[in-house]
Amino acid sequence: MSRVLLAGESWVARTADVKGFDAIERAQIEIGAEALIEALRAEGHEVTHLLSHDVAAEFPATLEELGAYDVVLLSDIGANSLLLHPDVFAKGKRFPNRLKLLAEWVRAGGGLAMAGGYLSFQGFGAKANYHATPIEEILPVDILAYDDRVECPEGIEGELTDQRHEITEGLDRRWPALLGYQRLTAKQDATVLAEIESRPLLAVRTVGQGRTLAFASDISPHWAPEEFLAWKGYRQLFGRAIGWLAGGRG
Repeated sequence: MSRVLLAGESWVARTADVKGFDAIERAQIEIGAEALIEALRAEGHEVTHLLSHDVAAEFPATLEELGAYDVVLLSDIGANSLLLHPDVFAKGKRFPNRLKLLAEWVRAGGGLAMAGGYLSFQGFGAKANYHATPIEEILPVDILAYDDRVECPEGIEGELTDQRHEITEGLDRRWPALLGYQRLTAKQDATVLAEIESRPLLAVRTVGQGRTLAFASDISPHWAPEEFLAWKGYRQLFGRAIGWLAGGRG
């Protein structure tokens, strides 16, 4: 069993119901990680989900706090949420740089994964903004300096390039269609396990005593449609990914 901190994959949706002369505004929290959390728990992993609006205040700020976990998974949560603790943004106080902290933790044996989305890698309008950060330094991929999304509403299939790795052994060579991904470039010392349109879809890397992983598409809609979430390989893929990432802790 591995202890996983999943940060992100939630959002607050604001809508207005207009009924003739009157309008009623409402807001509700949406969670995009149900399928992933269910899959990881079914594989025996312990998952703590830190919602996106809690990340700035509650994400670990010391190596000791990070030490409570074997793997950190960043999914659809931008760099600003990690950089701008409320004490920094609202009070002008100094606070640890949690991008640098994560990189230090990984080099000491931690496991870090980033999954794709509008606020992953460089993201929609470059708002995720992980390019040229300590996170990019340790990931197995290089990140563009501008909006890196590739939208594929017609559907595009990923394909295994390495069936011998412990994460991908025995998985289908061709995967169910995805509806988009991030345009990434593998680092020279990375291992690319799956590709999409000849670009990295799944890549891994050893960094110091730790390990990192990049999944260039989403773990939930909209880029991950129901056929991908229901694929029997979904649970195996991400369950094994967490197990491999946690291996650096041993």
